[in-house]
This record gives sequence, structure tokens and C-alpha cells, in this order.
Amino acid sequence: MIQLFHKEQMARRVAVMCLGILIMGVGIGLFKISLMGNDPSTALCIALADQIHVDFSLVLIVVNCLYFLVELLFGREMIGIGTFVNWFFVGPIASWFTNLFTQWIGVPSNFLEKLAIMAVGVVILSFSCALYQTADVGISPYDSLSLILAKRGKPKYFWCRIFTDSVCVVLAFLLGGLIGLGTLVCALGLGPFISFFTKHAAEPMVRGKQRKAS
Repeated sequence: MIQLFHKEQMARRVAVMCLGILIMGVGIGLFKISLMGNDPSTALCIALADQIHVDFSLVLIVVNCLYFLVELLFGREMIGIGTFVNWFFVGPIASWFTNLFTQWIGVPSNFLEKLAIMAVGVVILSFSCALYQTADVGISPYDSLSLILAKRGKPKYFWCRIFTDSVCVVLAFLLGGLIGLGTLVCALGLGPFISFFTKHAAEPMVRGKQRKAS
């Protein structure tokens, strides 16, 4: 009975993680069409993709290969099924939704439209992050970098995350990428929204109906 309970819990966690990845693609797609700037890591990949004229999803997969080498060497305990789902599926899902939204909504023509789309993107991306993180079945290659720095150095996680995000922003800017309000919001402002969705949505979804493990 205990083993069955644990299997059901793992299956629930994996399902929540996969849902989070799917919704994450929606959020990134909305940020892209808002033209207000994406999260630092995505902004870097988009800038690289624009430079070499390929779809950003392919660049994201390749760049994640480099991040994964660091995770494999210094944070192997962080690797799980969620690591690989994030690695290989976020980019293609985001590209698919970007094309879909471009057809449905079109390119926003004024600041208020851009702001509205970005605001929806903030909510959706925060919700997806809450699901993905609460599922706790593997850390994405990029997210592992700041955790590894915090684990091996003296700076707290907050400052390590600021460092990795800042490096991405600077590189994206140097490559001519779009850095805007959306980038700043993703780097500094998602925390309260993620905390809200973690408490009121992600944790209940992961726990499900409480059962006695006996």
C-alpha cells in the first residue's frame, strides 16, 4: 500500500510538472509577441537565434546542453525527469504558441496592447513556474546554475540568481536582443506571484487528496 501511494504521488508530480511546462510555453509565447522583452535566459536565446537566423527553440536546446554539463558536473542530484522535459520541450512549445498567438492576435500596435499581453504573460508564467517548481522532479539546466553557485559559494541564492540573469541580459543586449520591461519583471517581479500560485494552486495539485500511507 505504501509503495502504491508513493507511485501515485510520483505520477501526480510528473503530471503537474508536464502541465507546468506546457503552460510555461504559453507564457513565453505571450511575452514574445508583447515585444516587451522576455525572461533573461529566453532573451539571450532569442538574440542568438536572430543572429544566426534559426528558430529560438533550437538555440534553447543547444544552450541547455552547455548548462547541463555544469549541472552534471556540480549538481547531479538536481537532475530528474523535469530537467529533460524542460530542456527539450519548452522551446518548441513556446515557438508553437508564439506562431499561434501571432495568427490569432497579431502584433500589438500600441503600448497598452503590449502591456496587457505582457501582464497576462506574467500571470501565466508565474503559474507555470509554481507548478514546475512545486512538482520537484528535476531542476532545469539553466535554473541549476544559480543553485550550484549558492551551494558552493557564500552568496545567497537571490544574489546568485541575479548574477546569472544579469549575465544573460548583458549578453542578449550585446547581441542586439530585445531587453525591456518584461525582462525586468521576469528577473525581479515574479516572486510574489509564484508564491501565491504555489500556495493556492500548485501545492494542492501536487498533494491531491490526502491518503494514509498504510
